[in-house]
Amino acid sequence: MPLPQSVATHPMAKFQRKVRSLVETKAISPKDSLWKIAFIFGDKWPHWKAELESFDFTTQDAIGDLLAVDSWEEEEEMA
Repeated sequence: MPLPQSVATHPMAKFQRKVRSLVETKAISPKDSLWKIAFIFGDKWPHWKAELESFDFTTQDAIGDLLAVDSWEEEEEMA
């Protein structure tokens, strides 16, 4: 009997949940710029910064903009 297929969670969705948790605990504010979380993510920040940039975010964008994303599905490019 085949196992039911599970949908893998996009890494950015996991990152978004971590950031949302930081907002909920009032460690950061949705109005803060994304650069502020660089201090929190430390050595992992270069990776997350590159991921954010691949979705057209800049470090000056508000954390609230990141939290507003509903889906992290990447569009397939037409050849």
